[in-house]
Amino acid sequence: MSKEQFEAAAAVVKTAFKEAGKSLSNDELLALYGWFKQASVGDNTTEKPGMFSFEAKAKWESWNKCKGKSQEVAQGEYIKIAKELLTKYGLDAKIQGF
Repeated sequence: MSKEQFEAAAAVVKTAFKEAGKSLSNDELLALYGWFKQASVGDNTTEKPGMFSFEAKAKWESWNKCKGKSQEVAQGEYIKIAKELLTKYGLDAKIQGF
């Protein structure tokens, strides 16, 4: 997977579901978030949010699960999940380019 494919996938994910009126589940969103952050930033070195910061804590944990994976591997995982979700929600045509 190339960085260009990852960036294309991220751009499609950012708009395709909303434009189609589709809502992803929290688990789906968190999976995308974790791999996106690992692919674009690398390992999570931030402090874990407090127990009452539910959304921030869930995002932190999702990203932290990807720790140790290279940015290239994370890009591939993100693209894989993006393709699965686009297919699941009938948006296969949006996959072109990545």
